Amino acid sequence: MIEKLKDSESVIKLALAILMFMCLLDMPYGFYMFVRFAALVGFGILAYKAKDKDDKTEMIIYGALALLFQPFFKIALGREMWNVVDVIVGVGLVVTVFRKGKVGSTE
Repeated sequence: MIEKLKDSESVIKLALAILMFMCLLDMPYGFYMFVRFAALVGFGILAYKAKDKDDKTEMIIYGALALLFQPFFKIALGREMWNVVDVIVGVGLVVTVFRKGKVGSTE
């Protein structure tokens, strides 16, 4: 498990997952704006890394998530729907870090 945390991709995914789960708490508005900026940057980096690995599916998913969370043109989903999105994205990020035998991996 420690080996998984040594690469930057896993660190970004876990940091974003923690931020997603923290969005479920009653936080000040500034925190949610920070999460939007962090998600835009983090998912942008993950999309770029997926492009380098020639994984078009991951690249599209991370690119779409970067667009969903971007802070410039907010998508109004309502608090409850954003909570659902945060949980789904957070769980998805954690699963991708700890899943065994990733497609295309040499493990």
